Amino acid sequence: MPEPQKPAAKGDKTAAAPADITEHVPGEGPQQSELTGLFVVKPESATAIKGKDISFVAQVDSSKLTRKPNMKWLKGKWLDLGSKAGKHLQFKESYDRNTKIYTYEMRIIKVVDGDAGGYRCEVTSKDKCDSCTFEVSVQDRIHQSIHLKKQEEPKEEVDVWEILKAAKPCDYEKIAFQYGITDLRGMLKRLKKMKVEPKKSDAFLRKLDPAYSVDKGKKIQLTVEVADPDAPIKWLKNGQEIKPSAKYVFESVGNKRILTINKCNLSDDAAYECVIGEEKCFTEVFVKEPPITITKLLDDVHTVVGEKVEFEVEVSEEGASVKWMKDGVELNRETAGSKYRFKKDGKRHILIINEATKEDIGMYHVFTNGGESKAELEVEDKELEVLQSIADLTVKAAEQAVFKCEVSDEKVTGKWFKDGVEVQPSDHIKITHVGRTHKLTIDDVKPSDAGDYTFVPDGYALSLSAKLNFLEIKIDYVPRQGKCCCSLIVCAVLVQYCSQSWLLSGPSLLTLSRPMWQVVAEAEGRVRVESRKALSSFVIEGAEKEDEGHYSITVTNPAGEDKAELFVKIVDVPNPPENVKCTSVGEDSAMITWDPPAFDGGVPIKGYLMERKKVGSSRWTKLNFDVFESTTYEAKKMIEGVLYEMRVFAVNGIGISQPSANSKPFMPIAPTSEPTRLTVDDVTDTTCALKWRPPEKIGAGGIDGYIIEYCKEGSDQWVQANEDPVSKTQYRVKGLPVGEKMLFRVVAVNIAGRSPPTILSQAVTIREIMEHPKIRLPRHLRTKFIKVVGEKVNLFIPFQGKPRPIVTWFKDGILLEDKTVGTRTSDVDTILFIRSAERIHSGKYTLSVQIENMSDSADIDIQIVEKPGPPIPVRVTDVWGFNAALEWKPPKDNGNCEIIGYTIQKSDMKTKEWFTVYEHNRRPSCTVSDLVMGNEYSFRVFSENICGLSDEPGISKNTAVITKTGLVHKLPPFKEMDINCSPKFTAPLVDRSVVAGYTTAISCAVRGHPKPQIIWMKNNMIIGEDPKFRMQNNQGVLTLNIRKASLFDGGRYSCRAVNAHGQAEVECKLEVRGMQPELHFP
Repeated sequence: MPEPQKPAAKGDKTAAAPADITEHVPGEGPQQSELTGLFVVKPESATAIKGKDISFVAQVDSSKLTRKPNMKWLKGKWLDLGSKAGKHLQFKESYDRNTKIYTYEMRIIKVVDGDAGGYRCEVTSKDKCDSCTFEVSVQDRIHQSIHLKKQEEPKEEVDVWEILKAAKPCDYEKIAFQYGITDLRGMLKRLKKMKVEPKKSDAFLRKLDPAYSVDKGKKIQLTVEVADPDAPIKWLKNGQEIKPSAKYVFESVGNKRILTINKCNLSDDAAYECVIGEEKCFTEVFVKEPPITITKLLDDVHTVVGEKVEFEVEVSEEGASVKWMKDGVELNRETAGSKYRFKKDGKRHILIINEATKEDIGMYHVFTNGGESKAELEVEDKELEVLQSIADLTVKAAEQAVFKCEVSDEKVTGKWFKDGVEVQPSDHIKITHVGRTHKLTIDDVKPSDAGDYTFVPDGYALSLSAKLNFLEIKIDYVPRQGKCCCSLIVCAVLVQYCSQSWLLSGPSLLTLSRPMWQVVAEAEGRVRVESRKALSSFVIEGAEKEDEGHYSITVTNPAGEDKAELFVKIVDVPNPPENVKCTSVGEDSAMITWDPPAFDGGVPIKGYLMERKKVGSSRWTKLNFDVFESTTYEAKKMIEGVLYEMRVFAVNGIGISQPSANSKPFMPIAPTSEPTRLTVDDVTDTTCALKWRPPEKIGAGGIDGYIIEYCKEGSDQWVQANEDPVSKTQYRVKGLPVGEKMLFRVVAVNIAGRSPPTILSQAVTIREIMEHPKIRLPRHLRTKFIKVVGEKVNLFIPFQGKPRPIVTWFKDGILLEDKTVGTRTSDVDTILFIRSAERIHSGKYTLSVQIENMSDSADIDIQIVEKPGPPIPVRVTDVWGFNAALEWKPPKDNGNCEIIGYTIQKSDMKTKEWFTVYEHNRRPSCTVSDLVMGNEYSFRVFSENICGLSDEPGISKNTAVITKTGLVHKLPPFKEMDINCSPKFTAPLVDRSVVAGYTTAISCAVRGHPKPQIIWMKNNMIIGEDPKFRMQNNQGVLTLNIRKASLFDGGRYSCRAVNAHGQAEVECKLEVRGMQPELHFP
């Protein structure tokens, strides 16, 4: 309910009083939307001059809204002015894209008196809403100046409600208009409540409270007090009756009626009623949810572009709602689109980003009503992985050269360069890109095609280079001096790839041979000689390591011959590196070493490429793109506590080797911080006991143990006290020299190594200190210690004293020598134990500790108890009326403890069933009342102590007989009941629809006395003695039979019952349908 405003001076009660009308009126639901400050500019109250135009402007900020806001202009409370738009009322709307502000304008054309009153503008957008109110007053021009003067005059403070109480109802509207009250309906309701005094309830002494609040999962009790304890009561929830169950428990205690709701959940948040007869009382139960806490926080994520990202958080309760935000902007299913996905799995909530981009970088928050967590997302450009690099080529004339490389991203494009100049495709050179493979094909290779070729991927600081070598062997003829013959000079180019063939060209007659080999002259095979008209070639296909060596070439012609020696070197990619291992680790790094490959491929090793992966994953991550020359590498930016594996590739001038064997899994971890609070716990002549606390920072590697070291004061030669790390945070160093001043230090050890040491601040003199003996008796042993027969007794009593004191146990002043009572003593405590306690073990035990002439002692009272014996003797001492008096004596055996009461039971000699009369009766006598006349009773009594009731009862030796006395039964005078009543139908007529041609009947039931006269009517016409109708009355059940009803028998039938006390009538509608014609098929 908006608060009406009235132009008045500050402090004027007449302006503030109507604001009370905003109280919630029963039957009117509260607003469902959340009130928020959406208005940037609100319309203000104004005074309009009759006949002039006036405008009101409102502005709404939509920067935080997911949808366009919806604006309503209302007059009073309910009148929507949008339906009145026209010549008199005009509405305008505009939007500024820069500021994201909507501007709404309402214009009243030629104001009239009826335009005066309270107005409200209301803006809503999904779950948010805001509203504001303003007043419009209308004045004539001639009264305008007078009115302005009157406004300046101070007004007297008046109470509007007191005026309304004293006024007549016909003046309510006038007073409301005068004081600016626009909600007349709310005003009348409140005024009615103020005038009506609450009616005192006859059925309830105390009603339900207006509201109850309970935490989710807890129970709550709703209690009322009723005037009549025998009155039936009903409990209702949201108007539906509640039945007793494990969830809802009904209790009745005296005049109190209690409804207990167990394990409240959100469905129990409702309105409840308690009904007695015609009276009711109401309440509301509000179920509060406990705050949802975050049990597993978000983790920061570092990824590359295009990867899937998951932020996972775990909350304390299943089905809880969480809110995701990025850099202060809420993420939900409507605004996220396909970019984000939200997943719930029990207590886990997951935000999934399908393909991460640079725009996703930022801080992500998750909120619950009981906590929040945040994590940062870092996205880097995806490193392009080279799956296959281009290789150097050596080709001969007219052959085809193909440079081929493969990268990890098939969308990546690139350019080819030759000697730094971009290569353009042509008929001679073809450039192709299929999937992840890029090819440069050169047909009919020429000497001018030789050079350095480079592939550069677009958008990446990466280049792949290889060399094209053109192979050409020329044989020149040089005349020998003095002879008519020629000399041969052979020039060759070295073969650089195992897969290439070695080729020599020369005259028609050419012979090759290797030392220790026969002359090669085959025309077929892997190693062969090919001869053509002007060319003779020696070919080695698929060169192997064994093909390496010296070759001789002999060239012969009619003028002579010449011979040349050549060396063919076969080169290859190197073997994989060997013995890859992790030598040390840090918090986020690891030092990796390896051995060079056994075979370098015949070409010097240029360097190495390293890759790592998480154990269990199949994805390898490159650590360097430029070759690394050393065999020791520090891998960084790893996650502490995660197992990794490494592998290494060797690179030479030919290419990249196969990967090495995976290293053994290793985990980046850091040594812990130093242990804390190192103190001396005890010192003797040769030992020193130390205590400390674990390190504040432990990390993922945990703690394997602690190393304790010591040295003499002034020395730096530390001696390790323990061979193996100790897991406990205490240790006694033994074998120390007497009287020396010693320093001690402790270091924590884990897989990452030793932590910084924590050193004792001062040196310790190794000499035992005399300490007085003292017993530290536990609190529960300072009073009497009680145990039941058969139970175990185990008393642990610490003491102190140096040197070790002498411990002695006594029982009742005598040295303890009972073999059923055992003792064990250490340097600092003693234990007394009894495996099965008996009553003979009760007594006063004394512990004494003594050092030389100093001693201390402590007393412990142990009492072993059991159930008592039966009382004796039980007898009936007196019987009068319906009462019997009993007496007995306490039991002979009280179970070694005080008798705390007696339980008395009675038994009827006819049924022999026992019923408890009294419990915890402290006196050895009692009076049993409410016995049944004519019965004979026997009694029994159980004695009770702290162990319970006695096993056997004491049974009364005599019985109590309740004799009959003379009684006269007076019958109340007979009063004849008046059963006269007017007719009343207990079962009405029911509308029916029947098929024509069939006999039908309509029935009802009536009661009344004297027996009423029955009149049947059709369409308000009395049905006479028509043979088509048959009327029956069987004990008040009235039936009207209609024989073979036709379409004309349809209509409204009524039955009227009349007697001397009144009449009653019921009616129904009878519909008669025509029969369906029978279908005959040939």
